[in-house]
Amino acid sequence: MNKITGHRGARNLWPENSLTGFRNVLALEIDAVEFDVHLTNSGELVVIHDATLDRTTDKTGPVRALTPELRGETHLEGSDDTVPTLADVLSVLVTGGDKQLHVEIKSDEKGRPYPGIVEKVAAEIEGFGLAARCHLTSFDVPLLEEGRRAAPNIARLVSVNAEWAAKQGGLRAFLERVDGLVDIVAIHHELMAAEWPLIRQKLPLERLCAWTLNDETLIRAWLKRGIGHLTSDSPDLALRLRSEIRSQFEPA
Repeated sequence: MNKITGHRGARNLWPENSLTGFRNVLALEIDAVEFDVHLTNSGELVVIHDATLDRTTDKTGPVRALTPELRGETHLEGSDDTVPTLADVLSVLVTGGDKQLHVEIKSDEKGRPYPGIVEKVAAEIEGFGLAARCHLTSFDVPLLEEGRRAAPNIARLVSVNAEWAAKQGGLRAFLERVDGLVDIVAIHHELMAAEWPLIRQKLPLERLCAWTLNDETLIRAWLKRGIGHLTSDSPDLALRLRSEIRSQFEPA
């Protein structure tokens, strides 16, 4: 219980979704690493959170417009790292022992799914022999349904916050829709708190993930509730608090 996931590698410790971050996060005793994947017009799978380059790099424009040459010249903000490909990232994380990989499939700058991205991501994961260590993740239920068809051997995780739940007809309807489709339901911590009785009625603790917890008080509270997974930009803090809490219950 209480498995800890590093969000975008560990974005409060190193540049988010950077090879530097992924190399360093392997040294932490976390249980999983989360990162995001887009598809460019040239067919490259690239690891970056936003659908545009503006916030996290020294370039601007849509991620899908990246060519391999431009990608190699696009540096992550405050870093010598360039935007990595999915293959670059998997080459690093394949050495991570039994750490799970939460691979979030993103949409383009207009909110549209990239054609064929699910199959491409699944093929890359399987090519590295990482199917058993990965979850395909998304807010988009049809993408995860596509993932089940394309790669039934890769587990799935769905994410939801209050805004997204409202668009899907409410949290109850959303949870009923994903029942049987996903292994883990990742719920924003504010929605989790607001809908806790419903969530506990619908899902066992081990299938729940709270995101994104960076505040010490919040991390402590959710760890003590015993949820199965906790995602943090500061996984080092979450690890320390988990160790402290566990030590309180260990026999003297």
